[in-house]
Parts: sequence; C-alpha cells; structure tokens
Amino acid sequence: MMRKYQKIAQCFSPAAFIHDTEENYQAIETLIREQEIGGLTFFHSRHSAAANFEKRAEVLDVSGTFEKLIGLINRYQAISKIPLLISIDGEYGLAMRVEKTPQYPFAITLGALKTDASTWVEEVGYRMGLDMKRSGIHLNLAPCGDVNTNPDNPVIGYRSFGNRPEKVAKLAFSSYSGMKKAGIGACLKHFPGHGDTATDSHLGLPILHKTKAQLQAEELLPFQYGIDRGVELIMVGHLAVPALTGGKDIPASVSRELITDLLKGEMGFKGLVISDALNMKAVANLYPEPGELECQAFHAGNDILCFSDHVKEGIEKIAQHSSDAEVKAVFEKIMALKKQLGVIGFKPVEVPSFDWESHSQLQKDLAENYVSVISEEINPGELRALAKTGKLGYWEFFTQNPSTFSRQLGLPFAPIEKAEKVILAVFVPSHKPLNQFGMDQAVLDEIKKLAKTKSCILVHFGNPLALKHLGKLEDFEAVVCAYQGFEEVQGVATKLLI
Repeated sequence: MMRKYQKIAQCFSPAAFIHDTEENYQAIETLIREQEIGGLTFFHSRHSAAANFEKRAEVLDVSGTFEKLIGLINRYQAISKIPLLISIDGEYGLAMRVEKTPQYPFAITLGALKTDASTWVEEVGYRMGLDMKRSGIHLNLAPCGDVNTNPDNPVIGYRSFGNRPEKVAKLAFSSYSGMKKAGIGACLKHFPGHGDTATDSHLGLPILHKTKAQLQAEELLPFQYGIDRGVELIMVGHLAVPALTGGKDIPASVSRELITDLLKGEMGFKGLVISDALNMKAVANLYPEPGELECQAFHAGNDILCFSDHVKEGIEKIAQHSSDAEVKAVFEKIMALKKQLGVIGFKPVEVPSFDWESHSQLQKDLAENYVSVISEEINPGELRALAKTGKLGYWEFFTQNPSTFSRQLGLPFAPIEKAEKVILAVFVPSHKPLNQFGMDQAVLDEIKKLAKTKSCILVHFGNPLALKHLGKLEDFEAVVCAYQGFEEVQGVATKLLI
C-alpha cells in the first residue's frame, strides 16, 4: 500500500537543469530516491533560468545539451520506483531550452499566417510534439492562451498568438491538438490570462484590474474555448485578479476561489491544474516558510506543483493539512495521466536524429504564408532597374556577418549617399522587449534619420512588436514584416523584393 506521503510526492515536478554540477545531479537523485517525486521539469541551466530575474538577455552556449538531456532522463528514470513524468517548457520547440534542435516560429509569427492558420499551427504542434516524444519527454508546458492586449507586456509578447481573443482561442487549441496527436501532453497557460499585465511575474506580482465581464470577454475566453473542447491540462499563472478573488490581491496560483471555484467549478474544467514555477518572485516572496507555498498551492486546487524549491517540507505540510480523500483524488488523476502518456512503460531513450531537410521545408512553407508587406507596396522591377544604374543602396543592422538575405538579393548596391532608394534590413537582436529588444539607441536614431531623408524600404526580421522603436511606419516607402530571422525566411523575403 502506498503511504499518504508517497501519493503527495507524485504532485511534485521540481526543476532539473541540464547543465549543472554533479553535486546538483545527485541532489535530484536524492529527491527521487528519498521523496519519490512524481516528475521533473527540465531547464537549460541555472544561468538561463536566472536571466529573467537578473534582467540578462544572453544565454550561455554550452555544447552537447541534447545528449546531456537524454543521458539525464535515462539516469533519473533508472532509479525512480514509479517512472517520472518528464516535462519541458518548449513553446517554440525543444530549441527553447536545448541548442541544435529544431526551432519553430514563435506564437506571434504563427498568429500572422494568412491562410489555413489552424491547420498549420496544428502541424507545428505535432512536429514539436514528435521531437519531444522521441527525446523521452512526456509533457510540453505550452501553448500560451494569453491574449496580447498590452503591447508593453514584458513577459508575454511574442509568446501569444495575437490580440484577438477568438483567434488566440482557436490557434492555442490547434497547437494543443497537434501536440496531443503526437502522443505527448500539452497545457494551456497562464490562466486566468497573462496578456494584459505590465509586470513580469518572475520579478513581482502583476495585478489585473478588470471586471469579471471584461475578463470573460477577453482573458478567460481561450481557456473556456479549450475546456469546452476537452483540454486536459491548464497552467495557472502568478497574477492577481481582484475582481475574481473578492477584491484581494492574491496570486491566481494560490487562490482557491480562482482554481477550485471558478476554473473547476464555474468553467467546468475536469482535467489537471499545473502551477507556474513556484520559485517565481510573484509568489515565492509571499511565503517565506519552506513548504507553506506548496501547501497553499495544493489547497487552492493545483494538481502538479512545478519548480518547487522545498519538496520535502512541501510534502510534509500538505500531509498535515489535507485529508486522505483529497490526496487520493489528486494521486489518481496523476497516475491516470502517466498511463495515458505512456510514462509507466518507460524504456531508456536513444539520442534521436532530426530530419533537418523536412524541417527546413516546413519553415519555408510557413514563411511563404506569413512574411508580408504590411505597409504600402514594392515594385521589384523598379528596384532591379535602380540597382543596374547604381542608384540602389543597402544597409543591414545588428548582424555580425553579411546576411543570407543580402547574398540572395545578389544586386549591385551603391553607397548610401549616392543611392536614390535604400533597402534597410533590421535583424532584431532579441525577441524580448528589454532594452528596446536589444537594439542600440544610436542605431535606431540613425535608421529613423535615414527614413526621413531618403526613400527607404524597411525589411524587419524579428518580433513585430519591436517595429515601434524604428519610428513612424509612414516614414518608410514600404515595410516588409518577416517575423523571424531563419535562413528560410530570409530567402522568402528576397522574393518580395526582386
């Protein structure tokens, strides 16, 4: 017979870092052996996990990440009595956490697909899911059902499918369905909706001041849409929504009113609720006593507790404050999920190889569907004629070496001062809004000045939310939005110009 403590332990999915010290690997092994935890959530490294808190944008490039991940999954599974539920936060594929694995377009990019968006988004979800399934991962903590209604949002932005609730609802569900078709779990996040917040919950508690009716029309709509279609997992975010919690600024992730009463009761959600990372400052600072936060999160209605820093104390506190019946109900849900996702019959995983050719073709097909001229129009014949007579200029920004785009254009370019028309290619350094998406102010000023003095065509490779830093769009003769910097995207963009 399993003891109460063992059943509670199945709720815990602490963070496991791929690049870490042997001492830290052994600490995870101790958690598996002594606490008998139910799962692990893999991250690249402590450094990249801390980038959120320390306002750093760079990521350490550490080699062999993928091989290391597979090795650790096999190592940890080998010592676990009940096989572990392995999850990863891979919104745009394994590549979000693991170098040299297939990267797919961001949600904001997929939201720009012009035709058959739902079909394509499902295909992307399916391919991402297959990559993960073959790597020994059972659950992807994605997609975002957040509606990007606040363009200054520091934490959602590129992770949302757009700013219209109905569209976000459809595409998030398509992405979820694709992953499910691949045989892995997926979850809609960050309930009740993190899109209209101005605080990063990694750093502080965002508070959403909206009425319940406003929330139902916007934030809650994608979640209700998913629930009505049988979504099985939802992640709750660390944001306060006073209108739903009797006026209190309590994070959704520890609010029984929000999770048990609203999500499971009123909205009819029957699946499993996963907490957002319990080490995030929005909640971690509220409960200084080890184990108290985990206990509150469990009591609120979370079934899986992610990224807990106090597993042992959390299990003890939950055991003290929960009835056997409550614990049994959650344990049975987790075991049913493990059976459904094939966790129980775990066999050691070999390092898979990827079909890069097929991936590249998918990227090309997608790019042809989303790369677009978003302002005015372009006359390729005129550009070729100008180039022949030495009157077309070209300048690219934020690249180390000449881009594929410049090579593929293959036109003779004149010096900027002699050019009648200039193509400006901007390769946005970061997809996160910090420090103007990593763009240097002096360079931005130069681009704005050039747009006012010459006839310029702007080709923007990167997060479209960064366009606002490049001045008024009407100052450019035309603007091409390419959304991503992938090689295939650069190739598709050249076709619009020549």
